[in-house]
Amino acid sequence: MYKIAFIDLDGTLLNQYGAVEEETRKILKNIMDKGTDIVLASGRPVDAIKQIAKEIESKNYFIAGNGALIYDLQKDEIIYKETIKKEKVLEIIKICNENNIYYNIYTKNEILSSELKYNVLYYYKENQKKEEINKTKINIVQDIYKYIEEKDEEILKITVCDENKAIFDSILKRLKKVKGIEVLEVEHMSRKVIKNGTDTVEINYYYTEIMLKDTDKWKAIQYLIDKLDIQKEEIIGIGDNSNDKQMIENAGLGIVMKGSAKEIIDIGNYVTEQTNNENGVAKALEKFI
Repeated sequence: MYKIAFIDLDGTLLNQYGAVEEETRKILKNIMDKGTDIVLASGRPVDAIKQIAKEIESKNYFIAGNGALIYDLQKDEIIYKETIKKEKVLEIIKICNENNIYYNIYTKNEILSSELKYNVLYYYKENQKKEEINKTKINIVQDIYKYIEEKDEEILKITVCDENKAIFDSILKRLKKVKGIEVLEVEHMSRKVIKNGTDTVEINYYYTEIMLKDTDKWKAIQYLIDKLDIQKEEIIGIGDNSNDKQMIENAGLGIVMKGSAKEIIDIGNYVTEQTNNENGVAKALEKFI
């Protein structure tokens, strides 16, 4: 029997509008009632994941910031963290500012951004459908460098975005030369959908995510399963993107979402028959549990 299923959020558990389908909620509850725990493993900040965990009735742990921290829901506290040092964050911000490329900073509880674009615009639109307590906190800051310099923030990750491939590839090369950080390799564009009145609008952009070196979801999972005395053969990892790679590769059962990039599909044990808009996670878990 699988004891825990670690599940990514965007592009995996959540549909294109950032919501959990009602059918998926029911199936996840049934699975937890039968004894398999559900642990969310996302790049989002703590408060954003906490509300989704509450929505699906996951009550034990979740992983935030692509493995930068583990949150214990029972104790309401962080039990593991690997955050980026302030000096390194300022170095990355300086590179982005000098090259006039968009970025945002994920702290423990909020996203810092200079304007509503790309991923932050998506979260902003997603927030409009949510109650205040369930919203992803977005802090628009005019001078992010100065803000970080003056405050003592715990930085989980930095996201860098641009819709021009040539510009994006150029900044990526510079970022990879910075020591002590992990720059996520993402080959394809992110494609998200938002509602603008009665119209449906796509947001398309290239992006990378920057964490502390050797920080990823699998490393956090290893810490947690060692603490719980669970073997990796007893866990499921479900995801769709490069930040899920190690989790999918190392879990006893690695499940990849239909429509994921080929390099992710190739490493999975199973590819879902349905997408994240069609209860793909729930259907896959029903098949194996």
